[in-house]
Amino acid sequence: MSATDPYAPPTSAAGPIASLLPTVSGRPRNVRMAALIVVGIAICAIAVLWVVAYLVSVLGVDGVVLNGLIALVPLVAVLAVVRWVDRWEPEPFVARAFAFLWGAGVSILTALVVDETLNVYSHHLGVSRSQFFMITVQSPIVEEVAKGVGVLIIFLIAQRTFDGPVDGVVYAATIAAGFAFVENIQYFGLALRDGGDTDLAYTFYVRGILSPFAHLTFTSCTGIALGYAARGQRSVGRTVGLFLGGLALAIVLHAGFNLGSAFNENGAFFFYLIVELPIFALVAVFVLLARRRDAQLTYQALTMYARAGWFTPAEVDLLGTSSGRRQARLWARGRGPRARRAMRRFIRDATALAYTRQRIQSNHGRVRAQRDELRLLRVVTDDRRHVLAG
Repeated sequence: MSATDPYAPPTSAAGPIASLLPTVSGRPRNVRMAALIVVGIAICAIAVLWVVAYLVSVLGVDGVVLNGLIALVPLVAVLAVVRWVDRWEPEPFVARAFAFLWGAGVSILTALVVDETLNVYSHHLGVSRSQFFMITVQSPIVEEVAKGVGVLIIFLIAQRTFDGPVDGVVYAATIAAGFAFVENIQYFGLALRDGGDTDLAYTFYVRGILSPFAHLTFTSCTGIALGYAARGQRSVGRTVGLFLGGLALAIVLHAGFNLGSAFNENGAFFFYLIVELPIFALVAVFVLLARRRDAQLTYQALTMYARAGWFTPAEVDLLGTSSGRRQARLWARGRGPRARRAMRRFIRDATALAYTRQRIQSNHGRVRAQRDELRLLRVVTDDRRHVLAG
């Protein structure tokens, strides 16, 4: 470490040689995080089974299968966007699986339970809930809270991989994708059952073509807020404040969307065109700028490691820029599948190393981050050897 900067990267005087590093493993912590997520996945899977049972009771097995296939169309589009957003620093698969199942299971089940509970109490109290109240107040609050809690859980459990706003968008959008998928099955099924092919076609037009990214846009507000909470010094007050602020914005956007959907066909289309489409465009622009910022931070961090002797300047260009990564993948592809897999790991681990450097500099879990840094320096050194070995 530097004498002038006690938090500078460790220097490799003889180059990137793994034997110079102590054997420091973060495996126990990673196992604990993975175990928590696996338990969460199991709980979410149980919730999904309850939701499937409910859908079958309403639509029948054939209705669930048929409309599930139709609902795959917008789902594939949403997941393709999420995968593109997640391309720079891919999140762990188990965390993304938990996010999707939380949206498709726990969030949906929560909305169903709250709605049924309110029905029972309204009946006993002799109070009727208007359709307007349900779509503009009840649904936005219940659904966004249910989805937002899922993002918050991932933020708390997967602190090593929840690095910023882009990660928040990835997890929030994945939860939203699961929620919208199940909701679409119900909407499509009810439209087909009650109005036939014509109603189904119109419902698919509204939900599958006109607004497939609606839930993604709403819940991303919560994810972005928690992403900013992940940057800098974390504190309970700051995290709670940002979470509640992002959640409030998600609820307002959701309520506005539902209000616009209550119009007739022409009014709904006009509302989507002048309100929802610009909002989605703003979110898309924000994600693009955030991804560019993350790429710049990655390049800067890898440059620091290059000065300390862990990378060459050419490797920084290959690992820290989009064009360089494309060239690296093409080069590895020509050397066979083993080299391609090794290059993919090299890029992934170098990016994780860069984000670890940001955690050290921002004083977020500095001691743990420095242990991770030593481990990742050894890992990227091994990755380089595997890449060259093909």
